[in-house]
Amino acid sequence: MSSAVPTTPTISVCVPGKITFGSSTGPVPPEALSALSAVGTLSFSRFGIDWKETSLEHVFKMDVPGIKKDAVSVALEDGRVLHISGERKRELHEKIDKWHREERSNGQFDRKFTLPNNANVDEIKAAMEDGVLTVTMPKVEFHDKNVIRTIDISS
Repeated sequence: MSSAVPTTPTISVCVPGKITFGSSTGPVPPEALSALSAVGTLSFSRFGIDWKETSLEHVFKMDVPGIKKDAVSVALEDGRVLHISGERKRELHEKIDKWHREERSNGQFDRKFTLPNNANVDEIKAAMEDGVLTVTMPKVEFHDKNVIRTIDISS
């Protein structure tokens, strides 16, 4: 696979960890995403999400301007998949109006994130304020089951 980054990518399929471009020869590795973002034409969704992990919690922030709380759904699927979805409905137009531009996005959005093992899925909280959806969950200590440790045998 070539390491060249296309200058005008068009996303045709979005799969976690891999992005396929309509005119590209194949998936772009995650390390190439920063270069792609610099091009300025990469977009995963009309509603972008920031996900940060602090020492205490995971925080997701999503801009949803003009969308009411009732039009957004936050759910946990299969015990570890955070599912955020919703819809911004198109405004009804009067036939007598003359429109010069209509650039605001509308339609459905649907995002899923597989949460890491250190996310406490029993304590997920969501809030909307000033057009920003914030989903938080505290972190818990995680012990990998595949780690081998020796247990002392007492007499």
